[in-house]
Amino acid sequence: MAFIEKIMRPLDPIGVEGRPYKRYHVDRPEQPIEPEVEKAAYAFLPRLVPPPAADSPAGWIVLHRGGDTGAYLLVYTWAWDNVVEVHTAAAGQPAIGCPDEDPANFVPETRRWAGCVWELPSLEYERSAWVRHMFVPDSPDLDGYLADARPEGPVGR
Repeated sequence: MAFIEKIMRPLDPIGVEGRPYKRYHVDRPEQPIEPEVEKAAYAFLPRLVPPPAADSPAGWIVLHRGGDTGAYLLVYTWAWDNVVEVHTAAAGQPAIGCPDEDPANFVPETRRWAGCVWELPSLEYERSAWVRHMFVPDSPDLDGYLADARPEGPVGR
């Protein structure tokens, strides 16, 4: 299998179901995420967010456009102050149970997958950012955490 480098781009945080989420998009520079895929993903997003909880103040989202017909939406939510909960959806990938090849037709993914090689760099970064802003200071700094996004750049290698 030939490796294809992709780019991860941070976007401004958004609120979903009363909780702030940082955002990342993953795609290839010559094949950006289509507006209709982005719109469908963000419309589906509330179905992946767990109910609000006092020990679950924030999270991050990864929207990944595959090189073929697939699109993937991952919602990582901090829970219990130091644990990451993940809920995922996929579109356009019949090989994993999607009903068709439409990259804007998201369905919940029931496998316990945490992410692929292009999505997992966000997990590495977010773990360190959480520790930097929520554990190291004398008082947790949620605003600092939300402002601390992985810089745009290649992912996977």
